[in-house]
Amino acid sequence: MNNTDAIISLGKKAKTAATHLATVDSTVKNQALLAVAAGLLAGEERILAINREEVAHAKAKGLKSSFCERLTLNPQRIRGMVDGMREIARLEDPVGSVEKMWRRPNGLQIGQMRVPLGVVAIIYEARPNVTVDAAALCLKTGNAVILRGGSEALRTNQVLVDVIREALNGEGIPVDAVQLLATAEREAVVTLMKMRQYVDVLVPRGGTGLIKTVISNATVPVIETGAGNCHIYIDAVANLEEAAKIVLNAKTQRPSVCNALETLLVHEKIAPRFLTGCGEELRQAGVEVRGCPETLRHLPWAEAAAESDWATEYLDLTLAIKVVPDFPAAVAHIREYGTGHSESIITTDYAAARRFLQEVDAAAVYVNASTRFTDGYEFGFGAELGISTQKLHARGPMGLSALTTTKYIIYGDGQIRI
Repeated sequence: MNNTDAIISLGKKAKTAATHLATVDSTVKNQALLAVAAGLLAGEERILAINREEVAHAKAKGLKSSFCERLTLNPQRIRGMVDGMREIARLEDPVGSVEKMWRRPNGLQIGQMRVPLGVVAIIYEARPNVTVDAAALCLKTGNAVILRGGSEALRTNQVLVDVIREALNGEGIPVDAVQLLATAEREAVVTLMKMRQYVDVLVPRGGTGLIKTVISNATVPVIETGAGNCHIYIDAVANLEEAAKIVLNAKTQRPSVCNALETLLVHEKIAPRFLTGCGEELRQAGVEVRGCPETLRHLPWAEAAAESDWATEYLDLTLAIKVVPDFPAAVAHIREYGTGHSESIITTDYAAARRFLQEVDAAAVYVNASTRFTDGYEFGFGAELGISTQKLHARGPMGLSALTTTKYIIYGDGQIRI
C-alpha cells in the first residue's frame, strides 16, 4: 500500500468511526474520556521519556528556544492535559440539544438540533498537548479526528495517540475515532487537505506559513486559526501599577504562545512615567525591546523598531513598543497591524473601555486584563482545538460548541405543501 492509499484508508476508517460515534450516549463518551485521562497518568513516564529525546534532538538541531519550549512536555503539562480532559467530561454535551423550537401557522414544529461535524482533521506544529486536547474535544462532540502534528514531535504524538487508543479499547468508542497521520512527508499532508469525501473540516494550528499553505491548497473546508500579533494599549488614565503587572504577565509568563503580548501601545501623556518603570522591569525579565523614536527617548537601551516589527508575532522575549498621541491612534494601529486575535486596553475611563470593546475587531477584546487568558481552559471549555480568527462558524477559542453544527428537525402531522 502506497502513502496515498494509506491516508485514504485513514479517512475511510475515520468516516466509519464518526458515523458510530455520532449516536453514542454522553455517559459512554464521558466514561471514555475519564479512561483516557487515567491512561495518560499511567503512561506518563513512557510519554515523557520519548518527549525528552525529541526535545534533545530539536535542541541539537539548533531550533529556537521558543520552539523547544512549545515542544516540551513535563509532569505539570501532563497533569494539565488530564485536568482538561476531566473538565471536558464534566461539561454538558452539546450534541442532541435543541436550541430553539417554533410552530408555523400550518402546524409544523421546526427546531435546530446540535450535531457533530463528522471527521475533523487538524494540522499543527510543535505543541503535543494539541494531540490530547483535540482528541478529547472531538470525542465529546461525537467527531472522529485525524491528527497530523509537526515532524519534530512525531514520536511524542505517536505515543500519545497510542495511549488514547489503548484507553478507548473496550469503552464503547471505536478506536479509529482517533488516528494519527504518522509521516513527515509533505505529499501526505496535501492528500489529507484534499480528502473531501472523508474529511468534513480541516483546522490548521500553527504559524503564518502553515496556515497560508493550508488555505492555499486545501479543498476540504478550513477553519482558520490565525497568528497572534496581540496588543495592549495603556490609556492616558490607566492605573500604571496594574498596567505594568499586566504587561509583564502578557509578555513573559509564556512568550512562545499565540496569546502573548507582541506590541505595547502607550499614550504619550503617561509614556515618561510608565515606560521608565515598566521598561526596567521588562529589561530585568530579559525582554528585548524594539521601540519607536519616542520610546527610545525613555528607554535608551532599546533597539530602534523597523516597520516590520509592528507586524511581527515574535513568540519570544521580544516586544515592540510605540508611543501614540491618543486613543484613535492606538485603535488605528491595531486595525492596521493586528491579526484579529486578542487585544487589550488598560484604563480607568469607562467610556474609553466601551469604545475599545466596540471599535476593536478581534476574537477576544479585553479591558484591564492580560491577553494570556485567550485559552479554552481559561474560558471554561476544558481545552480548545485552536483559536479561530475568522468570522464564519467559529471565532475565538474553539470548544465543544464550535465542533458541532446544526440541522433542522421538523415535526408534522400530515401537512402537505399547496
